[in-house]
Amino acid sequence: MARCLYMAGASNRDVIHVAYGYGLFTGGLGLHGGAEEIGAMTVPASGGNTARQIQLLMDFGATILCCTPSYALYLADAMKEAGYTKDQFKLRAGIFGAEPWTLEMKQEIESRLGLKAYDVYRLSEIMGPGVSMSCHEDCGLHINADHFIPEIIDPDTGEVLPDGEKGELVFSCVTKQALPLLRYRTRDLSILHWEPCKCGRTLPRMEKVTGRSDDMLIIRGVNVFPSQIESVLLSIGQLEPHYMLYVDRKGALDILTVEVEMSQELFSDEVKNIESLEKKLHAKIESTLGISADVRLVAPKTLPRSEGKAKRVIDRRNLFNK
Repeated sequence: MARCLYMAGASNRDVIHVAYGYGLFTGGLGLHGGAEEIGAMTVPASGGNTARQIQLLMDFGATILCCTPSYALYLADAMKEAGYTKDQFKLRAGIFGAEPWTLEMKQEIESRLGLKAYDVYRLSEIMGPGVSMSCHEDCGLHINADHFIPEIIDPDTGEVLPDGEKGELVFSCVTKQALPLLRYRTRDLSILHWEPCKCGRTLPRMEKVTGRSDDMLIIRGVNVFPSQIESVLLSIGQLEPHYMLYVDRKGALDILTVEVEMSQELFSDEVKNIESLEKKLHAKIESTLGISADVRLVAPKTLPRSEGKAKRVIDRRNLFNK
Protein backbone atom coordinates (compact mmCIF):
# COMPACT_ATOMS: atom_id res chain seq x y z
CA MET A 1 0.00 0.00 0.00
CA ALA A 2 2.94 2.34 0.57
CA ARG A 3 3.65 2.29 -3.19
CA CYS A 4 0.09 3.39 -3.88
CA LEU A 5 0.35 6.22 -1.36
CA TYR A 6 3.47 7.43 -3.15
CA MET A 7 1.42 7.53 -6.39
CA ALA A 8 -0.86 10.04 -4.67
CA GLY A 9 2.17 12.15 -3.77
CA ALA A 10 2.16 11.12 -0.11
CA SER A 11 5.27 11.50 2.05
CA ASN A 12 6.27 11.43 5.70
CA ARG A 13 5.17 15.07 5.95
CA ASP A 14 1.51 14.21 5.33
CA VAL A 15 -1.35 13.67 7.75
CA ILE A 16 -3.42 10.77 6.44
CA HIS A 17 -7.01 10.50 7.66
CA VAL A 18 -8.25 6.90 7.28
CA ALA A 19 -12.06 6.76 7.31
CA TYR A 20 -12.34 3.23 5.96
CA GLY A 21 -13.63 0.68 8.47
CA TYR A 22 -11.11 -1.13 10.63
CA GLY A 23 -12.25 -4.34 12.35
CA LEU A 24 -11.93 -7.39 10.07
CA PHE A 25 -12.27 -5.25 6.91
CA THR A 26 -8.93 -4.86 5.12
CA GLY A 27 -9.57 -1.28 3.99
CA GLY A 28 -8.74 0.67 7.13
CA LEU A 29 -5.88 -1.56 8.26
CA GLY A 30 -4.35 -1.67 4.76
CA LEU A 31 -4.23 2.11 4.37
CA HIS A 32 -3.09 2.52 7.97
CA GLY A 33 -0.19 0.11 7.49
CA GLY A 34 0.91 1.80 4.28
CA ALA A 35 0.76 5.24 5.87
CA GLU A 36 2.89 4.08 8.81
CA GLU A 37 5.39 2.49 6.43
CA ILE A 38 6.08 5.81 4.70
CA GLY A 39 6.31 7.54 8.09
CA ALA A 40 3.21 9.70 7.74
CA MET A 41 1.07 10.75 10.68
CA THR A 42 -2.00 8.50 10.56
CA VAL A 43 -5.43 9.31 11.98
CA PRO A 44 -7.35 6.00 12.43
CA ALA A 45 -10.82 7.55 12.30
CA SER A 46 -12.54 4.41 10.94
CA GLY A 47 -16.12 4.77 9.64
CA GLY A 48 -19.12 6.60 11.03
CA ASN A 49 -19.57 9.51 13.47
CA THR A 50 -19.36 12.10 10.73
CA ALA A 51 -19.34 15.12 13.05
CA ARG A 52 -16.26 13.73 14.78
CA GLN A 53 -14.65 12.98 11.42
CA ILE A 54 -14.98 16.62 10.40
CA GLN A 55 -13.55 17.78 13.73
CA LEU A 56 -10.56 15.44 13.34
CA LEU A 57 -9.95 16.62 9.78
CA MET A 58 -9.89 20.18 11.07
CA ASP A 59 -7.91 19.61 14.29
CA PHE A 60 -5.13 17.45 12.83
CA GLY A 61 -4.95 19.29 9.51
CA ALA A 62 -5.31 16.16 7.40
CA THR A 63 -3.81 16.47 3.93
CA ILE A 64 -4.97 13.10 2.52
CA LEU A 65 -8.43 11.59 3.00
CA CYS A 66 -9.03 7.84 2.59
CA CYS A 67 -12.62 6.54 2.39
CA THR A 68 -15.27 5.31 -0.03
CA PRO A 69 -16.28 7.84 -2.71
CA SER A 70 -19.89 7.86 -1.51
CA TYR A 71 -18.73 8.73 2.02
CA ALA A 72 -16.52 11.50 0.63
CA LEU A 73 -19.66 13.11 -0.82
CA TYR A 74 -21.46 12.55 2.47
CA LEU A 75 -18.63 14.31 4.31
CA ALA A 76 -18.77 17.19 1.82
CA ASP A 77 -22.51 17.61 2.49
CA ALA A 78 -21.98 17.46 6.24
CA MET A 79 -19.18 20.04 6.08
CA LYS A 80 -21.40 22.43 4.17
CA GLU A 81 -24.28 21.93 6.61
CA ALA A 82 -21.94 22.63 9.53
CA GLY A 83 -20.95 25.94 7.93
CA TYR A 84 -17.47 24.95 6.75
CA THR A 85 -15.96 25.71 3.36
CA LYS A 86 -13.40 23.51 1.61
CA ASP A 87 -10.80 26.26 2.00
CA GLN A 88 -10.84 25.78 5.77
CA PHE A 89 -9.36 22.29 5.38
CA LYS A 90 -5.86 21.29 4.26
CA LEU A 91 -6.93 18.36 2.11
CA ARG A 92 -5.02 18.10 -1.16
CA ALA A 93 -5.57 14.46 -2.13
CA GLY A 94 -8.08 11.70 -1.58
CA ILE A 95 -7.70 7.93 -1.99
CA PHE A 96 -11.11 6.48 -2.70
CA GLY A 97 -12.25 2.96 -3.52
CA ALA A 98 -14.14 -0.15 -2.32
CA GLU A 99 -17.10 0.59 -4.62
CA PRO A 100 -17.62 1.45 -8.30
CA TRP A 101 -17.68 5.18 -9.05
CA THR A 102 -17.79 7.21 -12.22
CA LEU A 103 -15.66 10.00 -13.67
CA GLU A 104 -18.55 12.37 -12.99
CA MET A 105 -18.54 11.44 -9.29
CA LYS A 106 -14.76 11.94 -9.22
CA GLN A 107 -15.19 15.46 -10.57
CA GLU A 108 -17.97 16.14 -8.06
CA ILE A 109 -15.77 15.05 -5.14
CA GLU A 110 -12.82 17.11 -6.35
CA SER A 111 -15.02 20.18 -6.73
CA ARG A 112 -16.68 19.87 -3.32
CA LEU A 113 -13.61 18.96 -1.26
CA GLY A 114 -10.96 20.88 -3.20
CA LEU A 115 -8.61 17.93 -3.62
CA LYS A 116 -7.19 15.57 -6.25
CA ALA A 117 -9.07 12.26 -6.20
CA TYR A 118 -7.19 8.99 -6.72
CA ASP A 119 -8.79 5.62 -7.36
CA VAL A 120 -7.51 2.62 -5.38
CA TYR A 121 -8.54 -0.92 -6.22
CA ARG A 122 -8.62 -3.61 -3.57
CA LEU A 123 -9.56 -7.23 -3.10
CA SER A 124 -9.67 -8.69 0.40
CA GLU A 125 -8.96 -12.16 -1.03
CA ILE A 126 -5.79 -10.94 -2.77
CA MET A 127 -4.26 -8.41 -0.35
CA GLY A 128 -6.77 -5.67 0.46
CA PRO A 129 -6.14 -2.12 -0.78
CA GLY A 130 -3.18 -1.63 -3.08
CA VAL A 131 -3.78 -4.10 -5.89
CA SER A 132 -3.80 -1.11 -8.23
CA MET A 133 -3.90 2.67 -8.00
CA SER A 134 -4.38 5.62 -10.33
CA CYS A 135 -1.65 8.24 -10.80
CA HIS A 136 -1.80 11.98 -11.43
CA GLU A 137 -2.27 11.40 -15.17
CA ASP A 138 -5.65 9.65 -14.66
CA CYS A 139 -4.89 7.09 -17.39
CA GLY A 140 -6.17 4.06 -15.50
CA LEU A 141 -4.98 2.24 -12.39
CA HIS A 142 -1.43 0.88 -12.25
CA ILE A 143 -1.44 -2.81 -11.27
CA ASN A 144 1.39 -3.92 -9.00
CA ALA A 145 2.37 -6.61 -11.50
CA ASP A 146 5.42 -7.71 -9.53
CA HIS A 147 2.89 -9.22 -7.11
CA PHE A 148 0.00 -10.16 -9.41
CA ILE A 149 -0.51 -11.42 -12.97
CA PRO A 150 -3.66 -9.83 -14.43
CA GLU A 151 -5.86 -11.21 -17.21
CA ILE A 152 -9.17 -10.28 -18.80
CA ILE A 153 -11.58 -13.11 -19.58
CA ASP A 154 -15.04 -13.54 -21.05
CA PRO A 155 -17.23 -13.88 -17.91
CA ASP A 156 -19.45 -16.46 -19.62
CA THR A 157 -16.87 -18.73 -21.27
CA GLY A 158 -13.69 -18.08 -19.26
CA GLU A 159 -11.79 -17.45 -22.51
CA VAL A 160 -8.86 -15.02 -22.22
CA LEU A 161 -9.65 -11.89 -24.24
CA PRO A 162 -7.18 -9.85 -26.34
CA ASP A 163 -5.65 -6.66 -24.93
CA GLY A 164 -8.01 -3.70 -25.02
CA GLU A 165 -11.21 -5.75 -24.77
CA LYS A 166 -13.63 -5.40 -21.88
CA GLY A 167 -14.25 -8.40 -19.66
CA GLU A 168 -13.85 -9.86 -16.19
CA LEU A 169 -10.63 -9.16 -14.34
CA VAL A 170 -8.65 -12.20 -13.14
CA PHE A 171 -5.58 -12.21 -10.87
CA SER A 172 -2.93 -14.81 -10.08
CA CYS A 173 -0.71 -14.22 -7.03
CA VAL A 174 3.08 -14.20 -7.45
CA THR A 175 4.44 -13.29 -4.02
CA LYS A 176 1.52 -13.92 -1.65
CA GLN A 177 2.13 -16.47 1.09
CA ALA A 178 -0.27 -18.64 3.14
CA LEU A 179 -3.14 -18.25 0.66
CA PRO A 180 -1.81 -17.72 -2.88
CA LEU A 181 -4.59 -17.72 -5.46
CA LEU A 182 -4.35 -18.72 -9.12
CA ARG A 183 -6.64 -17.15 -11.71
CA TYR A 184 -8.93 -15.68 -9.08
CA ARG A 185 -12.12 -14.37 -10.70
CA THR A 186 -12.92 -10.92 -9.33
CA ARG A 187 -16.27 -10.49 -11.14
CA ASP A 188 -15.17 -6.89 -11.77
CA LEU A 189 -15.44 -5.63 -15.34
CA SER A 190 -12.49 -3.69 -16.76
CA ILE A 191 -10.01 -3.35 -19.64
CA LEU A 192 -6.22 -3.89 -19.50
CA HIS A 193 -3.60 -1.68 -21.17
CA TRP A 194 0.05 -2.72 -21.37
CA GLU A 195 1.72 0.31 -22.96
CA PRO A 196 3.66 2.70 -20.65
CA CYS A 197 1.69 5.44 -18.93
CA LYS A 198 2.27 9.16 -19.52
CA CYS A 199 3.67 9.31 -15.98
CA GLY A 200 6.55 7.05 -17.08
CA ARG A 201 5.53 3.92 -15.19
CA THR A 202 5.60 0.69 -17.17
CA LEU A 203 3.20 -1.31 -14.98
CA PRO A 204 0.09 -2.63 -16.76
CA ARG A 205 -2.99 -0.50 -16.22
CA MET A 206 -6.63 -1.38 -15.71
CA GLU A 207 -9.45 0.97 -16.56
CA LYS A 208 -11.83 2.06 -13.81
CA VAL A 209 -14.19 -0.78 -12.90
CA THR A 210 -17.57 -0.07 -14.48
CA GLY A 211 -19.51 -2.72 -12.60
CA ARG A 212 -19.54 -6.37 -11.69
CA SER A 213 -20.63 -9.28 -13.78
CA ASP A 214 -22.71 -10.50 -10.85
CA ASP A 215 -24.41 -7.24 -9.80
CA MET A 216 -25.51 -6.42 -13.30
CA LEU A 217 -29.24 -5.83 -13.58
CA ILE A 218 -31.12 -7.45 -16.44
CA ILE A 219 -34.21 -5.35 -17.10
CA ARG A 220 -36.45 -6.32 -19.99
CA GLY A 221 -33.57 -8.26 -21.50
CA VAL A 222 -31.15 -5.31 -21.29
CA ASN A 223 -27.96 -5.36 -19.20
CA VAL A 224 -27.93 -2.34 -16.90
CA PHE A 225 -25.19 -1.15 -14.53
CA PRO A 226 -25.92 1.50 -11.88
CA SER A 227 -22.79 3.38 -13.04
CA GLN A 228 -24.45 4.02 -16.42
CA ILE A 229 -27.35 5.78 -14.74
CA GLU A 230 -25.03 7.63 -12.36
CA SER A 231 -23.15 9.11 -15.34
CA VAL A 232 -26.39 10.43 -16.79
CA LEU A 233 -27.57 11.93 -13.50
CA LEU A 234 -24.29 13.67 -12.72
CA SER A 235 -23.93 15.03 -16.26
CA ILE A 236 -26.99 17.22 -15.65
CA GLY A 237 -26.83 20.20 -13.33
CA GLN A 238 -29.29 21.04 -10.56
CA LEU A 239 -29.13 17.51 -9.14
CA GLU A 240 -27.39 16.15 -6.06
CA PRO A 241 -25.16 13.02 -6.37
CA HIS A 242 -27.58 10.98 -4.25
CA TYR A 243 -29.87 8.53 -6.00
CA MET A 244 -31.66 5.18 -5.63
CA LEU A 245 -32.72 2.63 -8.22
CA TYR A 246 -35.77 0.47 -7.65
CA VAL A 247 -36.65 -2.52 -9.81
CA ASP A 248 -40.15 -3.98 -9.63
CA ARG A 249 -42.12 -6.48 -11.68
CA LYS A 250 -45.72 -5.83 -12.68
CA GLY A 251 -47.10 -8.89 -14.36
CA ALA A 252 -44.40 -9.92 -16.82
CA LEU A 253 -42.92 -6.43 -17.15
CA ASP A 254 -39.88 -5.09 -15.28
CA ILE A 255 -40.22 -1.51 -14.07
CA LEU A 256 -37.16 0.63 -13.31
CA THR A 257 -37.65 3.65 -11.08
CA VAL A 258 -34.90 6.22 -10.57
CA GLU A 259 -35.11 8.59 -7.62
CA VAL A 260 -32.59 11.43 -7.45
CA GLU A 261 -32.35 14.40 -5.12
CA MET A 262 -32.80 17.92 -6.41
CA SER A 263 -30.52 20.75 -5.44
CA GLN A 264 -32.00 23.25 -3.01
CA GLU A 265 -32.27 25.80 -5.83
CA LEU A 266 -34.23 23.45 -8.08
CA PHE A 267 -36.45 22.36 -5.19
CA SER A 268 -37.45 26.02 -4.74
CA ASP A 269 -38.12 26.44 -8.47
CA GLU A 270 -41.45 26.32 -10.27
CA VAL A 271 -43.17 22.95 -10.67
CA LYS A 272 -43.10 23.20 -14.47
CA ASN A 273 -39.28 23.47 -14.45
CA ILE A 274 -39.01 20.39 -12.23
CA GLU A 275 -41.33 18.44 -14.54
CA SER A 276 -39.30 19.58 -17.55
CA LEU A 277 -36.09 18.25 -15.98
CA GLU A 278 -37.78 14.94 -15.16
CA LYS A 279 -38.75 14.55 -18.83
CA LYS A 280 -35.20 15.43 -19.90
CA LEU A 281 -33.75 12.79 -17.57
CA HIS A 282 -36.28 10.22 -18.74
CA ALA A 283 -35.24 10.78 -22.37
CA LYS A 284 -31.52 10.71 -21.62
CA ILE A 285 -31.71 7.51 -19.55
CA GLU A 286 -33.76 5.82 -22.27
CA SER A 287 -31.21 6.90 -24.88
CA THR A 288 -28.32 5.58 -22.77
CA LEU A 289 -29.84 2.29 -21.60
CA GLY A 290 -32.18 1.47 -24.44
CA ILE A 291 -35.08 1.09 -21.99
CA SER A 292 -37.38 3.58 -20.31
CA ALA A 293 -37.40 4.38 -16.60
CA ASP A 294 -39.72 6.26 -14.28
CA VAL A 295 -37.78 9.29 -13.02
CA ARG A 296 -38.70 10.98 -9.77
CA LEU A 297 -36.98 14.09 -8.50
CA VAL A 298 -37.20 14.15 -4.72
CA ALA A 299 -36.55 16.82 -2.12
CA PRO A 300 -33.01 17.42 -0.83
CA LYS A 301 -31.81 15.15 1.99
CA THR A 302 -34.66 12.64 1.61
CA LEU A 303 -32.63 9.66 0.34
CA PRO A 304 -30.53 7.57 2.74
CA ARG A 305 -26.85 8.43 3.15
CA SER A 306 -24.08 5.89 3.49
CA GLU A 307 -21.09 5.91 5.83
CA GLY A 308 -19.60 2.91 4.03
CA LYS A 309 -20.41 1.29 0.72
CA ALA A 310 -23.41 2.96 -0.84
CA LYS A 311 -26.47 0.81 -1.50
CA ARG A 312 -27.83 2.17 -4.77
CA VAL A 313 -30.14 -0.61 -5.94
CA ILE A 314 -33.22 -2.23 -4.40
CA ASP A 315 -34.44 -5.08 -6.56
CA ARG A 316 -37.96 -5.89 -5.42
CA ARG A 317 -38.69 -8.47 -8.11
CA ASN A 318 -39.49 -11.94 -6.84
CA LEU A 319 -38.13 -13.70 -9.90
CA PHE A 320 -38.45 -17.20 -8.48
CA ASN A 321 -42.17 -17.08 -7.68
CA LYS A 322 -44.29 -18.82 -10.29
